[in-house]
Amino acid sequence: MSKQRKVPLRKCVVSQEMVPKKSLIRVVKTKDGEIFVDPTGKKNGRGAYLSRDVDIIKKAEQTKALDRQLDIAIPSEIYQQLIAEVEGN
Repeated sequence: MSKQRKVPLRKCVVSQEMVPKKSLIRVVKTKDGEIFVDPTGKKNGRGAYLSRDVDIIKKAEQTKALDRQLDIAIPSEIYQQLIAEVEGN
């Protein structure tokens, strides 16, 4: 009997749901204050996760959930990238 691998769970900053990391998109803030979308989920920096749902991403922009989570103003281009990432997948 093989041991079942534990699925890493992360919390969406908007819905507050714990879901498998693979079903979320990670936004990263580096030490230099750079913000970018991290589709691999492996880049260095402070990460915040969002569900792969256009409505959730729009809500994050309206409520500034990512801004609070990463303690920096998130440019609208990041939200556009997130929406493109969700629609492209």
